[in-house]
Amino acid sequence: MRSTIMKNISRNKLRIHRKARISAKIRGTASRPRLSVFRSLKNMSVQVIDDESGKTLVSAGTKELKSKKQEDKIKELGKLVAKKCSDKKITSIVFDRSGYKYHGRVKALAESIREGGLKF
Repeated sequence: MRSTIMKNISRNKLRIHRKARISAKIRGTASRPRLSVFRSLKNMSVQVIDDESGKTLVSAGTKELKSKKQEDKIKELGKLVAKKCSDKKITSIVFDRSGYKYHGRVKALAESIREGGLKF
């Protein structure tokens, strides 16, 4: 049970707090960029970021895809990101789940990216 103080804090604010804690430890480099995940209720988007230069190298989202089912969209998204990364000669990344739990859609995305050939 959460205490009475924690009741007034939204889930998203708690997630953002977790994200800050994670981001303090994870940094993307030119040789191993950071893959950042954003998940909303309907869509997901992914960015591959080089934190040293502050540039986004690759980005993709489920809005670009044509599948109907959310599960299929996420698997396609992972394969699309892996393909775009291989086109830019990126072979390994650091996975930043942005404070989301590693299950469900985030886990499915990570597995499909691994199937696409990226290492993390």
